[in-house]
Amino acid sequence: MQVEFRRIDWPLKSRFRIAYRVQTHAETVVVELKDGNLIGRGEALGVSYHGETADSLLAQLTTVKKDLIGGISRTDLQALLPPGGARNAIDCALWDLEAKRVDRRAWELAGVKSANPLVTAYTLSLDTPEAMGQAAAAVRQYSLLKIKLAGEDDLERVSAVRKARPDAQMIVDANQAWSERQLYEFTPRLAELGVKLIEQPLPAGKDEVLAGFESPVPLCADESCQVTESLPSLMGKYQYVNIKLDKTGGLTEALRLARAAQAANLGLMVGCMGGSSLSMAPAFIVGQLCSVIDLDGPLLSTTDVPNAIRYEGNRMFVPEVSLWG
Repeated sequence: MQVEFRRIDWPLKSRFRIAYRVQTHAETVVVELKDGNLIGRGEALGVSYHGETADSLLAQLTTVKKDLIGGISRTDLQALLPPGGARNAIDCALWDLEAKRVDRRAWELAGVKSANPLVTAYTLSLDTPEAMGQAAAAVRQYSLLKIKLAGEDDLERVSAVRKARPDAQMIVDANQAWSERQLYEFTPRLAELGVKLIEQPLPAGKDEVLAGFESPVPLCADESCQVTESLPSLMGKYQYVNIKLDKTGGLTEALRLARAAQAANLGLMVGCMGGSSLSMAPAFIVGQLCSVIDLDGPLLSTTDVPNAIRYEGNRMFVPEVSLWG
């Protein structure tokens, strides 16, 4: 097996801000596994709030290069590396390679009967209420908007977006930024504004107050939900979980988490850290199991990979076999 790692940065169309960071590029690492004429590829960004960067992922990948050259299975990989971006890139490359070896689509190998187009959210970067209202008005081709929030002025932000886009469906993402006071204050008003889902209102590990809290808007665990073993701590607090391949360490664990969450009667959302269509393609398989989709990374970037996923407004189409899987 030949193994190659490289970093690729995808410039964003504009500065992208959330509650705890600002980005101008989606910094990714790509893994290529070559077996004769077949090449399996995977892309990852890592989990920034765990301290992962493109450089740290490359360093981690280097430590297991000999193992990859010798050939490992996806099962072996789960024990070789912990969840995170490095394992994600390898795991997705292994899925891609396996699909090529047996000449089947990856979703078939994953036990998903068919793959159909999805409707993804389009994310509005955190800004002033006025700027976010203007941003919403400028993207009328997107009918489902995800609004980044940060605590103070959040009701004004959502109100501005709603005023600019009375037609749009809206979900919001606080990225752990709210206080308990804001939780109680904001949720009824957001329900009145037509918000359909609230992601991660409180800091991970400090969300005990959610136990038994009857939110008028469903709550979705993001930073609080990493892998399947996270689920017991979420029960009775959240109604949805946001599954991201960089958090789970790849498609293998993402599917395990999705099916365990379904069995626990939790709603499913699939998200991303950004990146090109190569990052979106394996997450697209998880999306077949989900009711909420947030795979808009390529829509936020100025360029994409060859044979990219086709988007028409919020609608994203099935990845071509020439891209992945």
